[in-house]
Amino acid sequence: MADDVLVVSLPARSSSRDAEFTAFMAEASGQLARTAWLLCGDTHRAEELVQQALMRTYVSWSTARERDPLAYTRKTLANLRIDTWRKHRREVLTAPDEVPDGRVDAGSEVHAERDRLVRALATLSARQRRIVVLRHLEGMSEREVAADLGVSLGTVKSTASRGLGQLRTALSSEGMQ
Repeated sequence: MADDVLVVSLPARSSSRDAEFTAFMAEASGQLARTAWLLCGDTHRAEELVQQALMRTYVSWSTARERDPLAYTRKTLANLRIDTWRKHRREVLTAPDEVPDGRVDAGSEVHAERDRLVRALATLSARQRRIVVLRHLEGMSEREVAADLGVSLGTVKSTASRGLGQLRTALSSEGMQ
C-alpha cells in the first residue's frame, strides 16, 4: 500500500505567484476590510466579502497583477456586495434599544456615529453608495473611482454630488429625531 503514494511537484513559478499574492493580501487586507464594512455595515459580512474577493482575485491573479491588483479586488468586492443586495434586497441596520445592564461602552459614541453613517449610507442606491464610499471615505480621486467602477468621470461627479446631498438630508433628519 505504501507504494500507492503519488508525489506531485509544483512548478517553481507557482511558489513565487503565491508569495506575490500573499504579500499583496497582507498589504491590502486592512483597506479592503474597511471598504467592505462601509459597503455592508456588518463586520462579519465584511470579513466574508473580503475573503470571497481575495479568493476570486487569487484565481485571476495573472490578470489582476497585470493591472492594479487593489483596484481589481475592490471592484470584485463591490460586485460581490451587489450580488448580496440582489439576494437580500434592502436591509436597514438598527441600533439596539438598550445597552445590556445599563452599561455604556467607552467607545459607544464612536459606534453610534458609525451606526448613523451606515444607516444613512443604506438609504443610497447601490451605485451612489459605491461611489460615495470609494470617493469620500476611501479618499480615491474621481478618475480612480471611474476607472475602478468602469463608469465615466461625469457619472462619478454627478452621482457623488447627489449621494452626498442625500446623505446630508438623511443625517440631518436623523439628528433631529
